[in-house]
Amino acid sequence: MRLLLVEDDQPLASALRQALVGENYAIDVVEDGAAADHLLSTQSYDLVILDLGLPRVDGQDVLRRLRRRGDKVPVIILTARSGLDHKVTGLDLGADDYMTKPFELTELLARVRANLRRGVNQTEPTISHGRIEYDSIAKRVFVDNKELSLRAKELGLLEVLLRSVGRVLSKQQLAQHLYSFDEYSSDNAIEIYIHRLRKQLPQDSFHLRTVRGIGYLLEPPE
Repeated sequence: MRLLLVEDDQPLASALRQALVGENYAIDVVEDGAAADHLLSTQSYDLVILDLGLPRVDGQDVLRRLRRRGDKVPVIILTARSGLDHKVTGLDLGADDYMTKPFELTELLARVRANLRRGVNQTEPTISHGRIEYDSIAKRVFVDNKELSLRAKELGLLEVLLRSVGRVLSKQQLAQHLYSFDEYSSDNAIEIYIHRLRKQLPQDSFHLRTVRGIGYLLEPPE
């Protein structure tokens, strides 16, 4: 899952980025509203954490422009603006959640998980797919109740595929979900992760079809 963090407080942004990377999310971080607006108009994200008091373009304007473009990416506002009017305005502009500073990191991480699930119409933390069960909170995968040992990027790729059953995803789309701007990615890396997943997961529950010239399609389990 790829997240955008928009926060101009550098120490806070650094701490949040570290915590989110520790949860196996790919994170892009920007410090002003204009940069955020540009990224959101050109890149695909699974969730946005948005401060309001930003340089150049205010967070409310970033959110307003995002929704006017028809982008439905989940947005969590994280701000020092605690007044009721600010909360109402933020939610009316299209925010999915609103947290005020100071905050508890564990609560923010829980809200990130909840909003990611709602963003893909998946209310339960565990995704079942045939004999495969994926715990999106603990980032653990089981086959017939036996846990598999997968690397972080393999788990991330599996989660994207499980949330996109029946949809063809290109290598570029998969990479966008797995890597932040400061991480190197290549088509070859995606192919390696695909190969590893195919080797470790049962084919009757993980039928990942290669669509030549386009990408990959995870079909419903048999």
